[in-house]
Amino acid sequence: MTRDGERVIELINELGSRVSSVVSEMVPPAAQVHLLNAQRELITALMLIYENRVAPEPRATRARRARTSRRTARRDTKIRID
Repeated sequence: MTRDGERVIELINELGSRVSSVVSEMVPPAAQVHLLNAQRELITALMLIYENRVAPEPRATRARRARTSRRTARRDTKIRID
């Protein structure tokens, strides 16, 4: 994982701990469980989005995309009419 990824994780953990302290003071225990589960799901989603944006695209996808664009480029060329 990159240094930026580690910073994102640290930031999310810090925000999570601050939110949980506020939640524990103001929200009933039954609702805390639901909020903490939602927080966990949100953090997971944010990390997956981050990893998807940062991670390089797999070779197979790049090659398939290149073949597709070549095929459409050939098909879209103009035909000379005499």
